[in-house]
Amino acid sequence: MHTILFGIYPYIALTVLILGSIARYETDPFTWKSSSSQLLRRKQLIMGSVLFHVGVLIIFFGHLIGLLTPIQVFDFIGISHSAKQILAVVAGGIAGIMALVGGGMLFHRRWFDPRIRRNSSFADIAILALLLLQLVLGLATIIVSLQHLDGGEMARFMAWALGIVTFDPNAASYIQNAALIFKLHIFLGLTIFLLFPFTRLVHMLSVPLQYLTRPGYQIVRSRRSEPLSKQTPGE
Repeated sequence: MHTILFGIYPYIALTVLILGSIARYETDPFTWKSSSSQLLRRKQLIMGSVLFHVGVLIIFFGHLIGLLTPIQVFDFIGISHSAKQILAVVAGGIAGIMALVGGGMLFHRRWFDPRIRRNSSFADIAILALLLLQLVLGLATIIVSLQHLDGGEMARFMAWALGIVTFDPNAASYIQNAALIFKLHIFLGLTIFLLFPFTRLVHMLSVPLQYLTRPGYQIVRSRRSEPLSKQTPGE
């Protein structure tokens, strides 16, 4: 079962994430959105959204860099395993609390406002609840990580993540003896990847980079008629 969950399930989740996202974009592009409700409880939305998104982005890129960078790179630039572990605990803890507070505000707004809840799908509420649970599990792992400040525990998860990316058949064995809280955190994270193409999370892939280079004005519509000064009376 351990091999299935941490050696096979990651490939199932990532395959569904990639192929499912492509299929949804190609077959049903009009659902590729987050269905904004910003006209309702706008202040709560802005504060919660900023805290949640900033926290989640820090966590995401922290995990991406921290887990997928070969440990030899950190050794080469002089960052010890202990220093990396402490950095992960501090930065991850702060970002996790930010995301949890912001996500809690967003969930409260979506669940307790009758108008927003009525216009929210089951998937909208469920995926936000799963993200909050994942944040709670992630913060709970800090308690265990503080008992392994030598960085050995983190090195184990780095080996697992790199093993998955490089198709190492023994990847699951690297976290065989990891604490249960870490395994729950990993499993739920993979499940969120699995559900990604079927939820509002797909809007994360639509980064509007064109806004960085567009001109400072927008043409709302083209003017087909002649200016009024050039039109004849009665026209």
